Amino acid sequence: MPYHCVAFGCGKTAEDGVSLFKFPKDPQEFYKWEKQVQRTRSQWVATTSSHLCSDHFGKEYFESKQPTVAVKAVSPLKLKPGAVPTVFIRPYCRSCDGAGCSDCLPAIQHRNIAAKTRDYDSFSEDDDMTPTEFNNDRGGDKQENNNQKKVRLKPRTNTREEKAVVCELCGTTGTTSTFFSKSKRFCSQSCSRSYSSNSKKASVLARLQGRPPTKKATVLNKVTKALPSTGGDAGFEWGAYLDKETSLAASVSCFRHAPLCAQWDNISVGMKVEVLNTNAVLPSKVYWIATVIQLAGYKVLLRYEGFEHDSSRDFWCSITSGELNPIGWCAMTSKLLVPPQDVTQNIPDWKEYLMKKLVGGETLPVDFYLKLAESMKYGFKTGTRVEIVDPKHVRRTRVAIVDSVIGGRLRLRYADQNGDTENTISDFWCHMWSPLLHPIGWSSMVGHPIKAAVNILEAATSGQPVSRKGIYDSTSALFKKPRFVYMDEGFFEEGMKLEAIDPLNLGNICVATIHQVLLDGYLMVGIDGPISDDSSDCFCYHASSHAILPVGFCEKNNIPLSVPPGYDSQSFTWAKYLEETGAKAAPARLFNTDYPCHGFSPNMKLEAVDLMEPRLVCVATVKHCVGRLMLIHFDGWEDDFDQWVDYESPEIYPIGWCELTGYQLQPPPGLGKYQT
Repeated sequence: MPYHCVAFGCGKTAEDGVSLFKFPKDPQEFYKWEKQVQRTRSQWVATTSSHLCSDHFGKEYFESKQPTVAVKAVSPLKLKPGAVPTVFIRPYCRSCDGAGCSDCLPAIQHRNIAAKTRDYDSFSEDDDMTPTEFNNDRGGDKQENNNQKKVRLKPRTNTREEKAVVCELCGTTGTTSTFFSKSKRFCSQSCSRSYSSNSKKASVLARLQGRPPTKKATVLNKVTKALPSTGGDAGFEWGAYLDKETSLAASVSCFRHAPLCAQWDNISVGMKVEVLNTNAVLPSKVYWIATVIQLAGYKVLLRYEGFEHDSSRDFWCSITSGELNPIGWCAMTSKLLVPPQDVTQNIPDWKEYLMKKLVGGETLPVDFYLKLAESMKYGFKTGTRVEIVDPKHVRRTRVAIVDSVIGGRLRLRYADQNGDTENTISDFWCHMWSPLLHPIGWSSMVGHPIKAAVNILEAATSGQPVSRKGIYDSTSALFKKPRFVYMDEGFFEEGMKLEAIDPLNLGNICVATIHQVLLDGYLMVGIDGPISDDSSDCFCYHASSHAILPVGFCEKNNIPLSVPPGYDSQSFTWAKYLEETGAKAAPARLFNTDYPCHGFSPNMKLEAVDLMEPRLVCVATVKHCVGRLMLIHFDGWEDDFDQWVDYESPEIYPIGWCELTGYQLQPPPGLGKYQT
């Protein structure tokens, strides 16, 4: 009787045009092969004469240079050292409910259905991993001839009452008569050894989806398909939240300051990747191919190959987590590709199935993570001195020192803290491209008020470099330059009227006046009303800023305009107001009216800074789009907290940005089940 393949449902011999490979003699390799076969034959036990055919090995496990010797007119294949079978499929059988019977097994495998677990005492020393030469006088699973070392088998006797048990390592079910050892905790010796050799049981449990080591042990947190967040997002799950809200997410390509924005055209729905297979019961990590079903910022919804149109197994993952790899990564790194165990459709040949799926498909660029690392390099470093708007007195700036940098966001500590209790604000957060941030010397250069310097700051106002160790003056090269404007004849003038976003209430667009024209295109703008008569609440805007708008903008775009005290918003008209104040409107041609196609639309989800409390990055929604402006709504909060921002604002980010950078994300209040 010729040797045959022991894989479930196969039973092929050399006459079927395949190459057969004998199980390795090395104990560790032997156990790996046995364990792979047991994925579809849980009660089967290997012997030294067991064989597997070439159909159960990925092509990356074969030597590229083939020998010239042929067996039965078929070129023999040679396995690479360390090759492991990974291609197995077990169709569901109604007759035996998956246990194995004459209806679902080839006739040559019938005698192995009720195989019992045995102990292995010794192995042969040599293993050349080459195809076996066949002799029809030898049986498929019989022992070797007398020239080879034999395996001594110790059959176990069943002295216990039959009852159902579950393997504590791989989860295989069976009865006490088929399980290994007296304790009946494991289905085979390989499971027992794998469990006992790993002293870090928590690590084993995590890989095996949280199964407890004993019935009395405390169950660890079960590993979910969504990869764990690396950022401080308080356990907020974007995937579940998006499904609940039935909302889309703004694309990474919409955020010019976000990492990978320039490379995002290479990321698309339908892309194939190799990802950790969390639906496999094995003691080591294995991988499988998945398809990108949906993109949501840096988050992707994946579906394992084999599930076709079944969305019940879809799972969310961060594309920047490092767990997604281009096709071919497993072959280059000798990782196993193993299909999920819950695939229900009958796929007899996984290699052929995958080839059809992969031909013509796209995958993750091989330099994806290199580009990611490059896009997260920032010029600012701890100790850099800058000038920043004083949040307590918005008319002036203060000198601050960069305390930390997270994802391009700067934590600034005011350098002039002198114990004065008048100003209790000691730090400030903003993005390095924020219009509130300026290089040292900017205020004196454009004529902007700055808080009086003391001690070390005297050097800054005089333009001299600072000599204190660890403190560096910032240069203009680190900052985003505003759009160039011509300040010749016909530019903005003091007293001109316009509409502007209120810097103290960013959800309001108000009637405003230009109080002073500074150098380099900067303007001091104040909201009309008694509080701004002395210009103490003026705010500095650049002439190209999105926050200043021509007269009539709100009326044209059906946006409520906040009018000065004493005026009725329903009856207010610009013509009458200009006549009463004796002022003139700023010419519309002076405003930045560029309206490129930015890709944002209402109801899109994103992560946004609360500019009234700039240390917070919150879950947010695009509520309204008007030209360059977007009205941002913070999920779970009242509309009174909405804020207008420019589409190029560096204080809005794609979904998953906080997880990528490690910044804390503030979830909507009262989410409950959407937090883990």
